[in-house]
Amino acid sequence: MTATTTAPARQGSLVGLHTHDVMTVCFEISPRDDGETIPDQDAQRISQMRHLAKACLVYWKLSALTGDVTLLVSELVTNGVKHSCGSEITMTLCINDGELRLEVSDETSQRPQIQHPDNDAESGRGLQLVQWITQQHGGSWGVSSNCTSTWCSIPLLSPGGEGG
Repeated sequence: MTATTTAPARQGSLVGLHTHDVMTVCFEISPRDDGETIPDQDAQRISQMRHLAKACLVYWKLSALTGDVTLLVSELVTNGVKHSCGSEITMTLCINDGELRLEVSDETSQRPQIQHPDNDAESGRGLQLVQWITQQHGGSWGVSSNCTSTWCSIPLLSPGGEGG
């Protein structure tokens, strides 16, 4: 696993926040066909990414967002690990232009779709959660044009001008 971070970059217009802080983590996963069991070492990466994101948010003085952001990390990294046909996942968390942005890239070119599982289904709600959480914060989510990255962003400024 490799990680890079640039923090703090420069003081910006957000009170107490920096405008170009970035954490990028790239990790290998075991190549497998869709539907195969996820190996334990790959499943452990999901928890590791949540812990790294939480530490980064604390460092950036955004602790109030840790619950929602770690859930977003969990859902997007899980999708990457579960559906990637490749051998590498990259997670990027950054502050830029007044937004906190999370992006997870894998080597899959299949477009992620929001599922509508039955009420008793044990999975399939990940992108619904991503959509609900980002909308609750006034943010957005999407998929890159080549379908290899899923991202979400949350504004850091409330309408009254206070930090998120």
